[in-house]
Amino acid sequence: MKERIVILGGGESGTGAALLAKAKGFDVFVSDQANLKDKYRQELVAANIPFEEGKHTPEQILNANVIVKSPGIPPKAEIVKAAKVKGIKIIDELEFAYPYAKGKIIAITGTNGKTTTTLLTYHLLKSAGKKVCLAGNVGQSLARQVIDTTFDWYVIEISSYQIDGTVNFKPDVAVLLNITPDHLDRYEYKMENYIDSKFSLLQNMTEDGVFVFCADDEVTNKEVSKRSFKFRLIPVKNIGTRMDFPSFSVPQSDTTLKGPHNIINTMSAVNAALFAGVSESDIRAALKTFKNAPHRLESVGVINGVEFVNDSKATNVDSVIYGLGSYTKPNSLVWIAGGIDKGNDYNLIKDQVKEKVHTLICLGKDNIKLTEFFSPIVKEIKQTQSVKELVRMALESAKNGDVVLLSPACASFDLFKNYEDRGDQFRAAVLELKKEAGQ
Repeated sequence: MKERIVILGGGESGTGAALLAKAKGFDVFVSDQANLKDKYRQELVAANIPFEEGKHTPEQILNANVIVKSPGIPPKAEIVKAAKVKGIKIIDELEFAYPYAKGKIIAITGTNGKTTTTLLTYHLLKSAGKKVCLAGNVGQSLARQVIDTTFDWYVIEISSYQIDGTVNFKPDVAVLLNITPDHLDRYEYKMENYIDSKFSLLQNMTEDGVFVFCADDEVTNKEVSKRSFKFRLIPVKNIGTRMDFPSFSVPQSDTTLKGPHNIINTMSAVNAALFAGVSESDIRAALKTFKNAPHRLESVGVINGVEFVNDSKATNVDSVIYGLGSYTKPNSLVWIAGGIDKGNDYNLIKDQVKEKVHTLICLGKDNIKLTEFFSPIVKEIKQTQSVKELVRMALESAKNGDVVLLSPACASFDLFKNYEDRGDQFRAAVLELKKEAGQ
């Protein structure tokens, strides 16, 4: 009798796990409490994989030998608690896919900077001719990519939720960029639980492994000093605009990434690439050709000498710190912020805003917290709920050499589908205005 695997969640992670389970001969069933996206529904139908959507039916789920759970489903969900009572093994898609990944693994985590570092690491290896796979929170699920293809290297962006669902998963290179308070509702509002989650990425690593971490991050550094490790440690530090490696140095000006936070991201990626055998010359060349993912300090156009930058992914104050920190010229920013506030402490960016921002444009339905806090600090504050009006306001407020920075510090769901939708609309409005200006 076939072993029964039930997949909870039918997004990219769950569908990838279902396709892998089917290919490996398991009896598979997919259950999603929400409605599936059309593309995933069509894939499951084409693969003849039974599924349900809009509900979790206990009779169809609690007869599983193994449950592969989407990382977005919390451990306190009723169906998960019921499965635990029955003693059913519950794992994450990465844990399920891991035995089928025959190459070496670079796993990258951290509260901020994961995607940029993961994409850059992949780019460094790919540009050097390595047979490399991009997976995890960026790109396709690992499960989908191990069905019928083998790689020498797997570069995986991994969140704390995904780490929590692993048992045997073992990276050859683990990268930890930073730890700041986030998702604490998942960790009983205890920072130590969140820290333990991040560090459990290292639990199976052996002597031949490498741990790359930011020695500038106070939380990470303190935790490293308290623990003992049997594998090699590579601390990275921001010493200015030059990045030092064992046998060479690279100025940040020779890369495509701005800001002090991207020095740490770049150094982490380069150290991982060096471990993977990428040469200095290949690294130098690839650092000049890297293009980051959209919505992360993405330059979308210049109009009348004013640069418009899309940092819509900055949905919390910690991310805005990095965005503002990428610019050093005083009184030269038009800052666009607003949306659904997640309990932001704007004191964290007060000094940077005071020094660099001459105009704040609030894009949201409720801007009271922003306007009250920044009114004594910022010379000019405007408000709008229209992206087209926003870019015109910004251009009117800016002078030649200024930067218009969309770095919202807030979630996007008051006016947009998600942060991507917000960034896409901003980019389109800028390009339309640029065309009108004949540039």
